[in-house]
Amino acid sequence: MKINWGTGIVLAFIFFISFIMYFVISMTVNKKYEHDLVVENYYNQELEFENEINKQKNAQHLKEDITWKRVPEGVVITFPNDMEPSEITGKVFLYRPSSKQLDFESTISLSDHNLLIPDKRLLGGRWNIKVDWQYKGNSYIYKKDIVY
Repeated sequence: MKINWGTGIVLAFIFFISFIMYFVISMTVNKKYEHDLVVENYYNQELEFENEINKQKNAQHLKEDITWKRVPEGVVITFPNDMEPSEITGKVFLYRPSSKQLDFESTISLSDHNLLIPDKRLLGGRWNIKVDWQYKGNSYIYKKDIVY
């Protein structure tokens, strides 16, 4: 049986479309490629954005900003030395862009200027740290992308 060039072109299109459809279906069905929204309540967070800008402006006026460093026990977040640690309140959010199951938050409770985030809670890779804290009625925010 001889196939003419018109039939060959049609068969080539059919094979090409089948090949593309196979990859599209396999990508949508496979759980490995399933991604969620960055955050669940995106629109509510967008409304809070103005407050966040004000907190960032307050943080820029500090003499000393929050710092972080990796230690064998985990990550240590150090608050400014000129502030009384017992009066610092707030929350630390750790966001893992690759998996929302690893996200967590911790309440700030300090006896000195350091807050330790234990190594067992952190996996190697990229993390976004967001420290939303208050001191004597003023609100501040610190954001940093780190690789642990």
